[in-house]
Amino acid sequence: MPPYESHELRRGKYAKLDAPGDDDVETPTRFSDDSNGTLEDLEEHDPLAFDSKLKRKKSAGDLKIRKASYRDTEPGGPLPVPRRKSRCALGRCCCWLLVFVAATVLIIASGGIWAYKISVPEDGLSPPWYPSPRGGTDKAWEESYKKAAELVKQMTLPEKVNITTGTGWSMDMCVGQTGRVARLKFPSLCLQDGPLGIRFADNITAFPAGITTGATWNKELMYLRGKAHGKEARLKGVNVLLGPAMGPLGRMPAGGRVWEGFGSDPVLQGIAAAQTIKGIQDEGVMATAKHYVGNEQEHFRQAWEWGLPNAISSNIDDRTLHEIYAWPFADSVKAGVTSVMCSYNQVNSSYACQNSKLLNGVLKDELGFQGFIQSDWLAQRSGVASALAGLDMTMPGDGLRWAKGNSLWGPELTRAVLNGSVPIDRVDDMVTRVVASWYQVGQDKWDDEGPNFSSWTNDRVGKLHEGSPSNHDTGVVNKYVNAQGEGKEAHGHLVRRVAAEGTVLVKNEGRLLPLDRKGWKTSNKAKRRTKYRVGVFGEDARLPHEGINHCPDQSCNEGTLASGWGSGAVNYSYLIEPLSAIREAFDNETVYVTDWVENKLPSQKEILEDQDLCIVFANADAGEGYESYQSIRGDRNDLNLQKGGEKLIRDVAKGCGEGMGDVVVVIHAVGPVILEKFIDMMNVKAVIIANLPGTESGNAIVDVLFGDANPSGRLPYTIAKNEDDYGPGSKIKYLPSPSDGLAPQQNFSEGLYIDYRHFDKQGIEPRFEFGYGLSYTQFALSDLLIEEKGAKTPLPKPRPAGLTPPSYTTELPDPKSVLFPEGFRKVERYIYPWLDSLKGVTIANPAPPPPQSPLSDAGGGPGGNPDLYTTLLSVSASLENTGPVDGSSVVQLYISFPQNYKDPETGESVDFPVRVLRGFEKVHVDTKGGKLVNFELTRRDLSYWDVARQNWVVPVGEIGIGVGFSSRDLPLMGKW
Repeated sequence: MPPYESHELRRGKYAKLDAPGDDDVETPTRFSDDSNGTLEDLEEHDPLAFDSKLKRKKSAGDLKIRKASYRDTEPGGPLPVPRRKSRCALGRCCCWLLVFVAATVLIIASGGIWAYKISVPEDGLSPPWYPSPRGGTDKAWEESYKKAAELVKQMTLPEKVNITTGTGWSMDMCVGQTGRVARLKFPSLCLQDGPLGIRFADNITAFPAGITTGATWNKELMYLRGKAHGKEARLKGVNVLLGPAMGPLGRMPAGGRVWEGFGSDPVLQGIAAAQTIKGIQDEGVMATAKHYVGNEQEHFRQAWEWGLPNAISSNIDDRTLHEIYAWPFADSVKAGVTSVMCSYNQVNSSYACQNSKLLNGVLKDELGFQGFIQSDWLAQRSGVASALAGLDMTMPGDGLRWAKGNSLWGPELTRAVLNGSVPIDRVDDMVTRVVASWYQVGQDKWDDEGPNFSSWTNDRVGKLHEGSPSNHDTGVVNKYVNAQGEGKEAHGHLVRRVAAEGTVLVKNEGRLLPLDRKGWKTSNKAKRRTKYRVGVFGEDARLPHEGINHCPDQSCNEGTLASGWGSGAVNYSYLIEPLSAIREAFDNETVYVTDWVENKLPSQKEILEDQDLCIVFANADAGEGYESYQSIRGDRNDLNLQKGGEKLIRDVAKGCGEGMGDVVVVIHAVGPVILEKFIDMMNVKAVIIANLPGTESGNAIVDVLFGDANPSGRLPYTIAKNEDDYGPGSKIKYLPSPSDGLAPQQNFSEGLYIDYRHFDKQGIEPRFEFGYGLSYTQFALSDLLIEEKGAKTPLPKPRPAGLTPPSYTTELPDPKSVLFPEGFRKVERYIYPWLDSLKGVTIANPAPPPPQSPLSDAGGGPGGNPDLYTTLLSVSASLENTGPVDGSSVVQLYISFPQNYKDPETGESVDFPVRVLRGFEKVHVDTKGGKLVNFELTRRDLSYWDVARQNWVVPVGEIGIGVGFSSRDLPLMGKW
């Protein structure tokens, strides 16, 4: 490709760079023009001074950082705002300072300036893809684009820019808001976290986390959870929900945010995400598929957050990108998602939010994405480069520093259009994508009242622009709208069902479970005495002593664990603790319940020795990297239970009924935990993985313990016997390597082999495999039938032509039209699209665009070439419930590509996993009954990504079909 003359936008100054193939033309080590790179600059980038996405100011109490329990607040009344404890202990600060100094010394020792230069290549390793494809090519979006084009044609340049740029951190009510176009009645759009509830809002539901929802393997529940979530967002006035999350996908089981996604497989992630998106958008709210892509760990995910000037680079090969990490995003686009959020990290040495191959080439061209791409909060690292690479909206609008009001777009994007750095048709496409998305979900029919809650205060009346140091305009900012539903429509009922179905029973010796509410079971009449004695142990069984919302963004592991921490967490309106629910469930006439709900057992042994049954709770927590708890900063340090959980379980098992009592272990966790230290103990009869159940935690676990809900959850990840069994690619990079330079490098060299694929390939026996889970009944499969529905040709049909996108005039506006309106009253630090003056502005036509990058043969429709979604195979099997009670089974379908395969054209070897998930159905069957289970396999399901052809290819030879109950329990096998 001929050199593409790209431009760098830097707060009022442009620096032209000759950047052939460059996606990464601005390095974040360059400060703004008024900066000398002082310690003040470092402080502004350092999360210990101002953590990203956390409501924090240096004057305590200025912003709402957390909320007290809503259960103890008078309905409709103002909510108290307790002060935040300092979480920057001297010891931790010193520790990280030492780490930073040590890393710097290593860098200098390994080559100093040379290492720096190679760590930030001026020409990124990710291949270029220009120009950015225009939206409006898909029939399903045709009417929305027509309406959007009519509106956009009436807009001035500053009005267009206003829609693409956030107004600044804490400058409006939501965590992100765009500017409005009042004269055309286009509103300011409210963007709000997150994937499991409305962050920073009152009277909302804390739904079960994504990992719990994935563990249900229930498509209906995935949809209903999304729909309820969308309804709450609509009632709160949220235009864009920042979820669902399918990145991180789960490459690293200790990753801090894996709990926000649905499991460690792209098909499970993709189906769950698509169902969630449909539910959210059926309520008229725009969903956001995030984080695109490669954000698999928290350490070094963001520039300066860990003391280094550059974020980590996730280095992913083309086939792995398509078959693993981009797969669920293709499903999201196919489902009609209106927004995609690009991630903080670099991908192949180019920041994800200015990576033209990822945004223009894969997402917009190949996957046919019609909505808008928004940045994660401060993930935009350049102005012009990100615009040309396909970014459509910058959030929260601030540039390289938090809450300073200096945007990389805003007035600078206006200036960039006038001087020819950004073609005006690129801006037209940006704003058209946003407006078309607004029409697509029907938000043009909303009353433009905006959000009815404030992210920054609990008071009814508060500042309208909290982040402005000089503006003190006030108004009603919280209306305390109850979005949770009431009575039979209360979303708590759905939460309880999702949490129960997302609970996985992995051990149940002697059919100890389900428990009897009267204590002794009929078979144990001889053991009966006055009362059956039950002991409940572990702090995970109780509520936190200081309140359910006492830690900002749930960033501590105290009491029962129902959510991870970070921007994906919410404040609880209420939280049902397991202990109270268990006490209420047992018949107190026949059962005596005692408890010791701490993790350190008392010295008196009577509380253990007298028990017939001991239920012990333990957990493992993690979250987003800007917060920490004890020694855990985002990513977990290991895969063990935390706070002495393993020792607690062992001590309870040894002492319960003097070693003769039955023990049930309940684990709440953000991801896989190693169970080896207690799983085989003789009296540990039952083990339950309850994941992160949300606000109805206690009720949900009682439903499972007592059989009100027959356990039907299945593991959305593999549980290993040893942490190393997950393979070298599963390890968090906790410290930079000397060879990294200033940009930590993370090579995804394991390729396709994550989670169960790695275990299968290496012949490693897991403790519990992917898809595993027990029930209180038994199921049998029979009568596998495979029917061919389409021709087995290697390649899909040729890419179809799409609709013609809207077109606009390319004539530049009168420069005077971009000046602030006369008499306009500015709010300090608020980001506007206008210029103060035309001084230094040179009107210039844009440089000729580069030659069009080749369009992908795999594109042509939402999610890719429409022929990829043609059914080639129909597979069916008979499922029978052979056990004593009604129940639901998750029937899973895996395929096996030919092993030792060579491409018939090139003769090159193509490696395939032993098996890969391609479908699942959750089916309820009454006892002694049966049902037919059907699967449809598409061309994409039966293809692999051929890097040479740049297309999906069905391999020659036999493809194995396995149907069963887990990745290693496939009783029905066939071939195609």
